[in-house]
Amino acid sequence: MEKTIDSKYIQQHLANERTYLAWIRTALAMVGIGFLIVNIHFSLNDTSQAADQFAQIIGIFSVVLGLIIIVFATYSYLIKKRQINEQTFQPSNRIVWLVSLFTIAISVLFFLYFVVY
Repeated sequence: MEKTIDSKYIQQHLANERTYLAWIRTALAMVGIGFLIVNIHFSLNDTSQAADQFAQIIGIFSVVLGLIIIVFATYSYLIKKRQINEQTFQPSNRIVWLVSLFTIAISVLFFLYFVVY
């Protein structure tokens, strides 16, 4: 078999794949948490219309956040793959900050939901 440029940096590419899969797990957890909140909310019998809407907003926001994480993780994976081969790797601070801010926002929504309702 002929060696490819990817085979020069096998460990880095494998680490890149592990990081990608970790982001995918994070995205699935966000979606799952949204479904959990909505499911718990509608399992309760004494809910108001405002509480119903708030729970639905949390559910929609977490699904959208999960999809955003998947898109950015895929984009980041492909960029890092190219950067590894070209030996121009730079860490991706933007995606970390973006996901952190969205995670904080959804955590605040969860907190408000449990405190208010």
